[in-house]
Amino acid sequence: MPTLDLGVIGNCSIAALVDFRARILWSCFPRFDGDPTFCALVNSPSEGEEAPETQTGLFAIDLEGFVRAETSYLPNTAVMSTVLHDDRGNAVEIIDFAPRFTDHGRMFRPPQLVRRVVPIAGRPRIKVRLRPRFDYGATKPDMTRGSNHIRFVSAHQALRLTTTAPVSYILEERVFVVDRPLVFFFGSDERMQADIERTAREFLDRTIDHWRGWVRSLSIPFEWQEAVIRAAITLKLCNYEETGAIVAALTTSIPEAEGTQRNWDYRYCWLRDAYFVIHALNRLGATRTMEDYIGFINDAVDDSANDRLRPLYSITRESNLDEWVADSLAGYRGHAPVRIGNAAHLQVQNDVYGSVVLASTHAFFDKRLIRTGDEVLFERLEELGLRAVAAFDQPDAGPWELRNTIQVHTFSSLMCWAACDRLAKIATGLGRSERAQFWRAQADRLHDVLSTRAWNDDLQSFVSTFDGKDLDASLLLIGELGFHSNTHERFRSTVQLVQKKLCWDELLFRYIAEDDFGHPKSAFLICSFWLVDALHALGKKDEARQLFEVLLSYRNALGLLSEDVDPKTGELWGNFPQTYSMVGLINSAVRLSRRWEEVL
Repeated sequence: MPTLDLGVIGNCSIAALVDFRARILWSCFPRFDGDPTFCALVNSPSEGEEAPETQTGLFAIDLEGFVRAETSYLPNTAVMSTVLHDDRGNAVEIIDFAPRFTDHGRMFRPPQLVRRVVPIAGRPRIKVRLRPRFDYGATKPDMTRGSNHIRFVSAHQALRLTTTAPVSYILEERVFVVDRPLVFFFGSDERMQADIERTAREFLDRTIDHWRGWVRSLSIPFEWQEAVIRAAITLKLCNYEETGAIVAALTTSIPEAEGTQRNWDYRYCWLRDAYFVIHALNRLGATRTMEDYIGFINDAVDDSANDRLRPLYSITRESNLDEWVADSLAGYRGHAPVRIGNAAHLQVQNDVYGSVVLASTHAFFDKRLIRTGDEVLFERLEELGLRAVAAFDQPDAGPWELRNTIQVHTFSSLMCWAACDRLAKIATGLGRSERAQFWRAQADRLHDVLSTRAWNDDLQSFVSTFDGKDLDASLLLIGELGFHSNTHERFRSTVQLVQKKLCWDELLFRYIAEDDFGHPKSAFLICSFWLVDALHALGKKDEARQLFEVLLSYRNALGLLSEDVDPKTGELWGNFPQTYSMVGLINSAVRLSRRWEEVL
């Protein structure tokens, strides 16, 4: 049975998910949202059934007589080490990584995975099961072989394995002894001219040096350093560096909970995520990634000059992400369907205007950036502000992307207000007093409407929709976004009621009202981090720290988080690794951490 006890390797061009036995179960080529060549993660049997020996869509290095494994990351890197032990005392170490380093003045990040197998005890015997699939699991590729390579070819794609292992043994999946280091390069169909073993060692050393240098450049809090570093590396691995996009997750269709069809494709860039991601990158000091992400977002704004701004885009800003079902894939633990594309791109989500303005605000006030905000960018953002004013009290799908219901959602209206508020501040910074007055007047008007229509006197709380009575976790952001101060009684009472009504033990649901698929069954991890931040804002620092420690305990063995967690079992569900969750961890850790002078 697959679980989300996985590690991620990558190079900001491609990525792969590796389980505790060093089996690659998920990887798309030639980029994050491409064809999942290794798709076993979402082509697995239902609970109670064993995966057949003939399972496809994986790259496994099986140790004969396997009894246990030890999996870890090399410190401060995206390089994984897995040590496999057998029942006779033999052992091998498998090093997995995707090459990433500066070469000839530019970043070298080919669509390629590298695996190095080294015997470390006795005479271990392995079997290599390399079973790529094309066309979303539907096509077994044709294979041709050479003296040191195997080509996998279909009508739409060609990939190549270059190796120092016996090619015949790989093709026949025959067991053999590992008596020397073996290397496997898998990726684009390009001949390798250099020595394979020497190239692998060089790529590994330079990739380790790159990641450790990148981590050394980060600003991290004194407490929870290892957790923050792992979250930061994972966030970077979700960055498609060629365009600057950051995807919500690297997978599709890992369900939000067992027994549900809440299966979505998250390999895209949501504008809603921008505010939180930018804040995390800012706090980490990852200014180049932050600046590139802002550039990607503003390019999407340019694309929408004569059209509405979409809620999400592909990593190359394609807005047509029509959703379809890959019938050839059985799903994660048999939980079909496996969806490709995301129909949410067609939805009206009015919070997008505020999300873009908030993300772009950094360009006007962060003096570290090279591409700073100017009059031209401000005027483009003003156009979004006018759209926000028009959409402020209009129904939409809301932050949780309800598919069959539209209402006037408080969060969407709140983000429209935030757009006007930030535009007023940007105009002031630019010395545009007349525009500052205009946007402040708009923000004040929207503030008054929100304070009336989104507030429920009976509950003494803000509510999810205008004139409604239900709650959702996004109401915790009223203080974060600056709508009310942290000392305002309305903020305090809202946080208290949300915590009381939406918490299961210490985990927060995004809402509990019935939606298109029934009642939610899992807690949404980012919401729990929002609660940590809200409690800290209210001065409840001990309670916030305690909750944060609880949330850290839900990370898998390699320090990663998915989107959701089952409050009954503590098991991770939802797409993986989830950018939102890792960003929540970073932002909360920075807020809560004491300075070293306070601790030592």
